[in-house]
Amino acid sequence: MTPITVLLAEDQAMIRRGLRLILEDQPDIRVVAEAEDGAAAIEAARRLRPDVCLVDIRMPKLDGIEVTRALAGPGVPDPLRVIVVTTFDLDEYVYGALRGGAVGFVLKDAGPTLLVEAVRAAHRGEALVSPSVTLRLLKHLNGVGKLPRPDRAPSPPLSGREIEVVRAVVRGRTNREIAAELFISLSTVKSHVSGIQTKLGVRNRVEVAAWAWENGIAQGTA
Repeated sequence: MTPITVLLAEDQAMIRRGLRLILEDQPDIRVVAEAEDGAAAIEAARRLRPDVCLVDIRMPKLDGIEVTRALAGPGVPDPLRVIVVTTFDLDEYVYGALRGGAVGFVLKDAGPTLLVEAVRAAHRGEALVSPSVTLRLLKHLNGVGKLPRPDRAPSPPLSGREIEVVRAVVRGRTNREIAAELFISLSTVKSHVSGIQTKLGVRNRVEVAAWAWENGIAQGTA
């Protein structure tokens, strides 16, 4: 089995070493590079093209938002999968990273299991939108008024089934879990998710969750 390749971008050496130890304890994950600032992260990511980039939101030279936009933002022809690492309570710029193309969030104190799950989900193309991380984060940002609406045309209406899928995405369900919950096939779920993203003009499941919060669709999904 080909391992999932990961780039670690974190300015604190001890945290970086801890993340590496957690990830490389898994037989299917391999850390291929480390970077201690944003500029080095972009250079290494473009050169090595890892499957997943774990990026701290606060780094010297370029912060995590700038790194995310450079690697996965609008206009990037072949975007990489970026997971933003955040302390949650202190970082007020995570939403900007989400809009810049981040596919997931991990709290620094979330524990090894969630970190590994986030990397595997990103590699599968199923961004981590879990109740314990992204849902909580989006609730927090929404509550303190840090969730600005994007400047784009009104979204086309979603069908009842599509709304059910959106709410499942907000709850952190994978495609397989959504299929089981809604008694539909996996291919149908994938088709719904793709159609929802196209209708909303978003690029990943994290942005679907953000849209749900912006438009009052996520209430009652906790």
